[in-house]
Amino acid sequence: MSGRPFIVAIDGPAGAGKSTVSKILARRLGFALVDTGAIYRCVALMARREGLAFNDDAGLEALLARVRIHFQVQGEDNHVFLGGQDVSGEIRTPDVSMGASQVSSRPVVRAGLLQLQRRLALEAQSGAILEGRDIGTVVFPDADAKFFLEANPDVRARRRFEELFEKGVESSLEDVLSDQTRRDAADTARTVAPLKAADDAVRVDSSALPLSEVVQTLEEEIRRRMGSRAPAR
Repeated sequence: MSGRPFIVAIDGPAGAGKSTVSKILARRLGFALVDTGAIYRCVALMARREGLAFNDDAGLEALLARVRIHFQVQGEDNHVFLGGQDVSGEIRTPDVSMGASQVSSRPVVRAGLLQLQRRLALEAQSGAILEGRDIGTVVFPDADAKFFLEANPDVRARRRFEELFEKGVESSLEDVLSDQTRRDAADTARTVAPLKAADDAVRVDSSALPLSEVVQTLEEEIRRRMGSRAPAR
Protein backbone atom coordinates (compact mmCIF):
# COMPACT_ATOMS: atom_id res chain seq x y z
CA MET A 1 0.00 0.00 0.00
CA SER A 2 1.34 3.43 -0.90
CA GLY A 3 1.77 6.19 1.65
CA ARG A 4 -0.77 8.47 0.01
CA PRO A 5 -3.50 10.08 2.15
CA PHE A 6 -6.86 8.35 2.57
CA ILE A 7 -9.09 9.58 -0.26
CA VAL A 8 -12.87 9.91 0.08
CA ALA A 9 -14.98 10.65 -3.03
CA ILE A 10 -18.46 12.11 -2.54
CA ASP A 11 -20.48 12.65 -5.72
CA GLY A 12 -24.05 13.61 -6.46
CA PRO A 13 -26.32 16.26 -7.97
CA ALA A 14 -26.85 19.78 -6.63
CA GLY A 15 -28.81 19.90 -3.40
CA ALA A 16 -28.12 16.32 -2.38
CA GLY A 17 -26.16 17.54 0.65
CA LYS A 18 -22.60 16.97 -0.58
CA SER A 19 -21.15 20.26 0.62
CA THR A 20 -22.65 20.18 4.12
CA VAL A 21 -21.89 16.51 4.69
CA SER A 22 -18.35 16.84 3.33
CA LYS A 23 -17.62 19.83 5.53
CA ILE A 24 -18.78 18.07 8.69
CA LEU A 25 -16.92 14.86 7.82
CA ALA A 26 -13.70 16.72 7.09
CA ARG A 27 -13.89 18.42 10.49
CA ARG A 28 -14.72 15.20 12.37
CA LEU A 29 -12.01 13.18 10.62
CA GLY A 30 -9.35 15.88 10.47
CA PHE A 31 -9.22 15.62 6.67
CA ALA A 32 -8.60 18.28 4.04
CA LEU A 33 -11.68 19.30 2.05
CA VAL A 34 -11.53 19.84 -1.72
CA ASP A 35 -14.73 21.26 -3.20
CA THR A 36 -14.24 20.48 -6.89
CA GLY A 37 -17.53 22.12 -7.81
CA ALA A 38 -16.19 25.36 -6.38
CA ILE A 39 -13.16 25.05 -8.64
CA TYR A 40 -15.37 24.95 -11.75
CA ARG A 41 -17.42 27.82 -10.35
CA CYS A 42 -14.23 29.86 -10.01
CA VAL A 43 -13.38 29.21 -13.66
CA ALA A 44 -16.89 30.30 -14.68
CA LEU A 45 -16.63 33.44 -12.54
CA MET A 46 -13.23 34.32 -13.94
CA ALA A 47 -14.44 33.74 -17.51
CA ARG A 48 -17.47 35.97 -16.93
CA ARG A 49 -15.31 38.71 -15.45
CA GLU A 50 -13.06 38.61 -18.52
CA GLY A 51 -15.93 38.50 -20.99
CA LEU A 52 -15.15 34.99 -22.23
CA ALA A 53 -17.86 32.79 -23.68
CA PHE A 54 -18.26 29.57 -21.74
CA ASN A 55 -17.63 27.58 -24.94
CA ASP A 56 -14.50 29.51 -25.97
CA ASP A 57 -12.04 26.63 -25.61
CA ALA A 58 -8.98 28.65 -26.65
CA GLY A 59 -9.84 31.44 -24.23
CA LEU A 60 -10.61 29.00 -21.41
CA GLU A 61 -7.33 27.16 -21.96
CA ALA A 62 -5.41 30.44 -21.65
CA LEU A 63 -7.43 31.34 -18.55
CA LEU A 64 -6.62 28.02 -16.89
CA ALA A 65 -2.91 28.80 -17.09
CA ARG A 66 -3.54 31.82 -14.87
CA VAL A 67 -6.15 30.56 -12.43
CA ARG A 68 -5.04 30.34 -8.81
CA ILE A 69 -7.44 28.68 -6.37
CA HIS A 70 -7.06 27.58 -2.78
CA PHE A 71 -9.31 26.63 0.14
CA GLN A 72 -9.12 27.78 3.73
CA VAL A 73 -11.29 26.62 6.61
CA GLN A 74 -12.45 29.57 8.69
CA GLY A 75 -14.62 28.63 11.63
CA GLU A 76 -17.15 26.16 10.27
CA ASP A 77 -16.91 27.32 6.64
CA ASN A 78 -14.62 26.22 3.85
CA HIS A 79 -13.74 29.47 2.08
CA VAL A 80 -12.74 29.58 -1.58
CA PHE A 81 -10.09 32.01 -2.77
CA LEU A 82 -9.57 33.01 -6.39
CA GLY A 83 -6.32 34.88 -6.92
CA GLY A 84 -6.26 35.78 -3.24
CA GLN A 85 -9.86 37.07 -3.19
CA ASP A 86 -12.51 35.32 -1.12
CA VAL A 87 -15.24 34.49 -3.64
CA SER A 88 -17.13 31.99 -1.48
CA GLY A 89 -20.42 33.87 -1.83
CA GLU A 90 -20.03 35.16 -5.36
CA ILE A 91 -19.56 31.71 -6.89
CA ARG A 92 -22.85 30.43 -5.41
CA THR A 93 -25.18 32.69 -7.41
CA PRO A 94 -27.54 31.04 -9.95
CA ASP A 95 -25.72 32.65 -12.91
CA VAL A 96 -22.35 31.29 -11.85
CA SER A 97 -23.90 27.90 -11.11
CA MET A 98 -25.17 27.62 -14.68
CA GLY A 99 -21.83 28.89 -15.99
CA ALA A 100 -20.03 26.22 -13.99
CA SER A 101 -22.21 23.56 -15.58
CA GLN A 102 -21.31 24.89 -19.02
CA VAL A 103 -17.54 25.19 -18.55
CA SER A 104 -17.40 21.80 -16.85
CA SER A 105 -18.68 20.23 -20.06
CA ARG A 106 -15.64 21.48 -22.00
CA PRO A 107 -12.95 18.78 -22.31
CA VAL A 108 -10.20 21.40 -22.24
CA VAL A 109 -11.40 22.62 -18.83
CA ARG A 110 -11.78 19.17 -17.30
CA ALA A 111 -8.34 18.12 -18.52
CA GLY A 112 -6.77 21.33 -17.28
CA LEU A 113 -8.23 21.06 -13.79
CA LEU A 114 -7.79 17.32 -13.28
CA GLN A 115 -4.22 17.57 -12.02
CA LEU A 116 -5.07 20.53 -9.77
CA GLN A 117 -7.82 18.54 -8.06
CA ARG A 118 -5.57 15.55 -7.56
CA ARG A 119 -2.70 17.66 -6.26
CA LEU A 120 -4.88 19.44 -3.69
CA ALA A 121 -5.98 16.05 -2.34
CA LEU A 122 -2.60 14.34 -2.38
CA GLU A 123 -0.99 17.24 -0.50
CA ALA A 124 -3.20 16.48 2.52
CA GLN A 125 -1.33 15.12 5.52
CA SER A 126 -3.72 12.38 6.60
CA GLY A 127 -6.71 12.28 4.29
CA ALA A 128 -8.87 14.29 1.93
CA ILE A 129 -12.55 14.49 1.08
CA LEU A 130 -13.37 15.52 -2.47
CA GLU A 131 -16.92 16.38 -3.41
CA GLY A 132 -18.22 16.87 -6.92
CA ARG A 133 -19.79 15.00 -9.80
CA ASP A 134 -17.02 12.82 -11.21
CA ILE A 135 -14.68 12.18 -8.28
CA GLY A 136 -15.27 8.46 -7.99
CA THR A 137 -15.40 7.90 -11.75
CA VAL A 138 -12.67 10.18 -13.13
CA VAL A 139 -10.65 12.20 -10.61
CA PHE A 140 -10.00 9.35 -8.14
CA PRO A 141 -11.41 6.09 -9.54
CA ASP A 142 -9.18 4.35 -6.98
CA ALA A 143 -10.49 6.34 -4.00
CA ASP A 144 -10.45 4.47 -0.70
CA ALA A 145 -14.15 5.19 -0.14
CA LYS A 146 -16.78 6.33 -2.66
CA PHE A 147 -20.25 7.67 -1.98
CA PHE A 148 -23.06 8.96 -4.18
CA LEU A 149 -25.54 11.22 -2.41
CA GLU A 150 -28.96 11.69 -4.00
CA ALA A 151 -32.35 13.10 -3.07
CA ASN A 152 -35.74 13.83 -4.54
CA PRO A 153 -35.59 16.81 -6.98
CA ASP A 154 -38.20 18.78 -5.02
CA VAL A 155 -36.27 18.25 -1.80
CA ARG A 156 -33.04 19.35 -3.42
CA ALA A 157 -34.64 22.48 -4.88
CA ARG A 158 -36.12 23.42 -1.52
CA ARG A 159 -32.71 23.08 0.14
CA ARG A 160 -31.08 25.26 -2.50
CA PHE A 161 -33.83 27.86 -2.24
CA GLU A 162 -33.38 28.07 1.54
CA GLU A 163 -29.62 28.39 1.12
CA LEU A 164 -30.00 31.27 -1.34
CA PHE A 165 -32.59 32.93 0.90
CA GLU A 166 -30.22 32.82 3.88
CA LYS A 167 -27.55 34.50 1.74
CA GLY A 168 -29.91 37.24 0.64
CA VAL A 169 -30.13 36.09 -2.99
CA GLU A 170 -33.52 36.88 -4.49
CA SER A 171 -35.08 33.92 -6.24
CA SER A 172 -38.19 31.73 -6.24
CA LEU A 173 -38.59 28.05 -5.59
CA GLU A 174 -39.92 27.60 -9.12
CA ASP A 175 -36.84 29.27 -10.64
CA VAL A 176 -34.49 27.22 -8.48
CA LEU A 177 -36.21 24.00 -9.53
CA SER A 178 -36.10 25.03 -13.18
CA ASP A 179 -32.38 25.88 -13.01
CA GLN A 180 -31.72 22.62 -11.18
CA THR A 181 -33.56 20.58 -13.80
CA ARG A 182 -31.55 22.18 -16.60
CA ARG A 183 -28.29 21.66 -14.77
CA ASP A 184 -29.09 18.03 -13.93
CA ALA A 185 -29.82 17.39 -17.61
CA ALA A 186 -26.60 19.06 -18.72
CA ASP A 187 -24.47 17.28 -16.11
CA THR A 188 -25.82 13.81 -16.84
CA ALA A 189 -25.92 14.15 -20.64
CA ARG A 190 -22.45 15.59 -21.26
CA THR A 191 -20.06 13.27 -23.06
CA VAL A 192 -17.07 14.11 -20.88
CA ALA A 193 -17.22 12.87 -17.27
CA PRO A 194 -21.00 12.86 -16.90
CA LEU A 195 -22.66 12.85 -13.51
CA LYS A 196 -23.17 9.24 -12.49
CA ALA A 197 -22.50 6.95 -9.57
CA ALA A 198 -19.35 4.84 -9.69
CA ASP A 199 -20.13 1.13 -9.83
CA ASP A 200 -18.56 0.61 -6.41
CA ALA A 201 -19.98 3.74 -4.74
CA VAL A 202 -22.17 3.49 -1.65
CA ARG A 203 -25.44 5.21 -2.60
CA VAL A 204 -27.26 7.22 0.06
CA ASP A 205 -30.66 8.85 -0.50
CA SER A 206 -30.87 11.82 1.84
CA SER A 207 -34.44 12.85 0.95
CA ALA A 208 -35.96 11.81 4.27
CA LEU A 209 -32.84 11.42 6.40
CA PRO A 210 -31.67 13.96 9.00
CA LEU A 211 -28.22 15.40 8.36
CA SER A 212 -26.81 13.65 11.43
CA GLU A 213 -27.83 10.23 10.10
CA VAL A 214 -26.28 10.86 6.68
CA VAL A 215 -23.01 11.98 8.27
CA GLN A 216 -22.99 9.04 10.65
CA THR A 217 -23.59 6.54 7.84
CA LEU A 218 -20.67 7.86 5.80
CA GLU A 219 -18.36 8.30 8.79
CA GLU A 220 -18.89 4.74 10.00
CA GLU A 221 -18.07 3.36 6.57
CA ILE A 222 -14.98 5.57 6.21
CA ARG A 223 -13.63 4.60 9.63
CA ARG A 224 -14.29 0.94 8.90
CA ARG A 225 -12.26 1.17 5.71
CA MET A 226 -9.52 3.17 7.39
CA GLY A 227 -9.23 0.43 9.99
CA SER A 228 -8.91 -2.28 7.37
CA ARG A 229 -6.48 -0.39 5.14
CA ALA A 230 -3.02 -1.92 5.12
CA PRO A 231 -0.38 0.28 6.81
CA ALA A 232 1.93 2.31 4.58
CA ARG A 233 5.40 0.96 3.96
